Amino acid sequence: MSDAGAGNDALLAYDDAPLGRFHYRVAVASTGGVFSDGFGLGIIGTALAVATTELKLTPLWLGLLGGASLAGLFVGALITGPIADHFGRRRIFAFNMAVLGALSIAQFLVTSSASLLGLRLAIGFVLGTDYVVSKALLTEFTPRRYRGAVMSTLSVAWAGGFASAYAVGVALSGGGADAWRLMLLASAAPCLLILPLRLTMPESPLWLTDHDRADEAAAVIRRKFGARVRTPECGPRAAHGRGRWRQLFSPAWRLRTLVGCAFFTCQVIPYFAVGTFVAQVLAALNAQGGYAGGLIYNASLLLGAVVGLVLIDRVARRTFLVGSFSIAAAAMLLLTVLRDPAPALMFLLFALFAVALSAASNLVYVYLPELFPTDLRASGIGLAIAASRIGSAIGTFLLPILVANIGVRFALAICVAVLALGAAVGYAWAPETRGSRLAGGGAATAA
Repeated sequence: MSDAGAGNDALLAYDDAPLGRFHYRVAVASTGGVFSDGFGLGIIGTALAVATTELKLTPLWLGLLGGASLAGLFVGALITGPIADHFGRRRIFAFNMAVLGALSIAQFLVTSSASLLGLRLAIGFVLGTDYVVSKALLTEFTPRRYRGAVMSTLSVAWAGGFASAYAVGVALSGGGADAWRLMLLASAAPCLLILPLRLTMPESPLWLTDHDRADEAAAVIRRKFGARVRTPECGPRAAHGRGRWRQLFSPAWRLRTLVGCAFFTCQVIPYFAVGTFVAQVLAALNAQGGYAGGLIYNASLLLGAVVGLVLIDRVARRTFLVGSFSIAAAAMLLLTVLRDPAPALMFLLFALFAVALSAASNLVYVYLPELFPTDLRASGIGLAIAASRIGSAIGTFLLPILVANIGVRFALAICVAVLALGAAVGYAWAPETRGSRLAGGGAATAA
């Protein structure tokens, strides 16, 4: 039986449903996966620092292994977007953590840099699937009043996973010849812990409605939210005979597609390039206590994610984007131009850079899904992720090579230029989406 009929006007709109126990369950299932994503990407930098001697890693191999997961993530996100928009989010969301856990365990058995490279590419592919479906599914289940805060928990979870990976890596670094294997093995634990919660997750009612399955959507809503919440209306659909990527570059959506791809790319290039090799960058700047500096840096990433969570619904999305990029660029610029700064000042600037950049990462989880309607949301997210991973993979690959051959300050200057470009794109073209409705039009409508 549908929710339509007499008295329908008295029902709550889907986007205005009260926050309940099920919403918390979806949030935990999503944040657990995103924590696993951050841990899996963050652990590789510390592991490579320990594995360099045994695997005889040159700067070229360090760059390849550091950027492999990001390259795999590009493919996974690009393929998953249209699949999740066409076939749904639930199945991918349910099973990708099992695959990721198995691949993470397999890393313990590698005996060569080539075999590790293959596994890191596969891990990146699976991470790409989760980057798409976690954002899409949680966005589509969360009431708009709470969307900013709830989606920002994904940023905190990712930063928490990334920072925890560094801490775990440091703790295991004295574990002998197999220390780097234990670090990589540890990345399986969060994947497998969150798996049971994901296996029973229902499909998104917004996706079901947009695919002529309103009765199924109504059943999910009644079961999870109660009889007082109305089934959402169908939103804009991809035009018949036109692929979703082509739709993303149509006049109606191409500017939002450009903004999504540009701001995400400009955010992750310095995030991964500096974050993956932070100890090496600090050493190149002649800072004493590289590991301690790395811990400060990663703790600052976590702090920045929390700061972003606090600010996300208090600051306009566009202002947040431009401001956070500008602060991160200014901090990195000072690190680039100052000659022989005091170690305390150097660590302070690195911490400010990390806080601002990590705060901006909240927009990846909140702003990016708001840019697109339901029928293009996963495709839009996937395309933006894919674009960002081209940049981050290249940046992570090139950073150790640039530092070794040209110098750390030149490498950091490139990061400054990338951040400035992100701020400029946001200032020129970023639309405001705070308070937008996802049901019945998604990014096209606002309260």
